[in-house]
Amino acid sequence: MRLSTAFAAWMSLASAAAMAGHAPDAPAIFAPDAIPTGADDGAAAFTPDGATVYFMRGTGDGSTLMASHRRNGRWSTPAPAPFSGRWRDLDPAMAPDGSFLLFASNRPATPGGPPLDAVHAGKRYPGHGMNLWRVDRQGDHWSTPVRLPAVVNRCSLIGAPSIAADGSLYFIGCAGPHGDFTLLRSAYRNGQYETPRAVALGDADAMIRDPAIAPDGSFIVVSIKHAAQQPYRLAIAFRTPDGWSAPQDLGDTVNRGTESMGAQLGPDRRTLYFYSDRRAVGAQAKAAWNNGHDHIWQVSLAPWLDAHGGRSR
Repeated sequence: MRLSTAFAAWMSLASAAAMAGHAPDAPAIFAPDAIPTGADDGAAAFTPDGATVYFMRGTGDGSTLMASHRRNGRWSTPAPAPFSGRWRDLDPAMAPDGSFLLFASNRPATPGGPPLDAVHAGKRYPGHGMNLWRVDRQGDHWSTPVRLPAVVNRCSLIGAPSIAADGSLYFIGCAGPHGDFTLLRSAYRNGQYETPRAVALGDADAMIRDPAIAPDGSFIVVSIKHAAQQPYRLAIAFRTPDGWSAPQDLGDTVNRGTESMGAQLGPDRRTLYFYSDRRAVGAQAKAAWNNGHDHIWQVSLAPWLDAHGGRSR
């Protein structure tokens, strides 16, 4: 069953009813004086103290992970992260304690090899593969990137990682007989990732991307749609004794533009960062960066978390 226009309208009404008296603020552009440019930006991953952000920036046919630092209340001009700049790197995700960072990349699986090709539905896309890599925090610098084991990187299209406090890894990867993209979870026990398992979220037709798991696992934000021609919209689901609640659409105030993706939680666990090609209005309407490219936006999840009666840690 496809999501009809009527059903989409019903979802918006249901969301509005659940949020009665808790109307969300409109998303704000992140760090408008330092980060937005004419390029496509997205997927903002913060250190626990909120003083550094890593994000992906489109560079021609590829992307580079950028870093910006907050000093005296202002964000610095972004520069390539020390472990990025050569390969197609994207989707950074910070461990809740800041001890390591994961990201997706097409870099060679073995030193000296070619960039990773993507293989999907019987077709090969040279250099457009994605596997997950890890860098560890070592004092004031990052370690050399290390590819996650094959139990996680089980095919050539693995991305959008998100890390829970217990080490469990949520990500988008290939599953099923046809290699369909699926929301997966790999538990982390005794220093090892276990075989990923599909996360039952939404109905069977739901296409889910870019999970952002709360560190305590109490809620998850995803981008979701039910038909190819529809835009991805942000939605939140809460942990229940039997799994997950039905994803609740974040509404039209949050979901504008042709896509809302790349969900990440900020250091306070209550602010959502995402990327969208939505356009700014009001005083920022004439800003040079307000050009229809993807930029990083932020919005408080407090209305949804408070209405649910809980808050993440």
